Amino acid sequence: MRFPILGAAVLPFVCFAVQAEPWRVVDIPTRPGVTQRFLYVASEKPTASAVILPRGAGEIQVDADGRIERQAGNFLVRARELFAERGIAVAIVTPPSGRENLEYFRDTREHAEDVRAVIAWLRRDAAVPVWLIGTSRSTVSAGYVATALAPKDGGPDGVVLTSSVLIQTRNMREPVVPGLALERIVVPVLMVYHRLDGCPSCPPSYVPGVIARLTAAPRKEFIAVEGGVSEGAACEPLAYHGYNGIEREVVAKIAEWMLR
Repeated sequence: MRFPILGAAVLPFVCFAVQAEPWRVVDIPTRPGVTQRFLYVASEKPTASAVILPRGAGEIQVDADGRIERQAGNFLVRARELFAERGIAVAIVTPPSGRENLEYFRDTREHAEDVRAVIAWLRRDAAVPVWLIGTSRSTVSAGYVATALAPKDGGPDGVVLTSSVLIQTRNMREPVVPGLALERIVVPVLMVYHRLDGCPSCPPSYVPGVIARLTAAPRKEFIAVEGGVSEGAACEPLAYHGYNGIEREVVAKIAEWMLR
């Protein structure tokens, strides 16, 4: 049984038929008085795990029964089964307790500590590399955590940035990926973009410049994709920005790169 690829505002979570425990909602302590919730989607024989970070304002919610609210249509969220099929277990994180979203929080040590706790949980659950995967504004989260935490400090083993936020538009007051200390990232980095991405904050022409600044990354590459269907506003998840209609192809490229 497959998860629906596209969803409304609330998307019920559907179980895999082939696994005994395909998903679970996990709450773990991170900082004093703070807990972090995530939806863990298992892979039958994982070769990697990934922390999936929420796009936009980061206001995603996961109910105790596994229902995803507010960001069910997010590219990475709706593609969660596709990652699991390719041997990548995923943890879809919410804002930590006490926060409704991730506004003005993505480039903080507190955010890095919360993500580090999720990485540690994943490493205990399966002895495989743990990656961070972001899309749109959550590429700032993924990029920042990788600058703040090397693997020896509990950081990720690699980073995937899809539809990265690369320039600040008039209404944006948060950091963008080029504003991070990219030279500090010491793990492999993959950037993915759609050639027709029309989001003003995510111009594909800026991607090579970001790649050039990843001077300490042992492996780095950018992959351009084409095709699919664009629906709605240019920065929304069902536009080219969110790889609408080519989810399986994009996940396959990401997984193949991660698992080299």
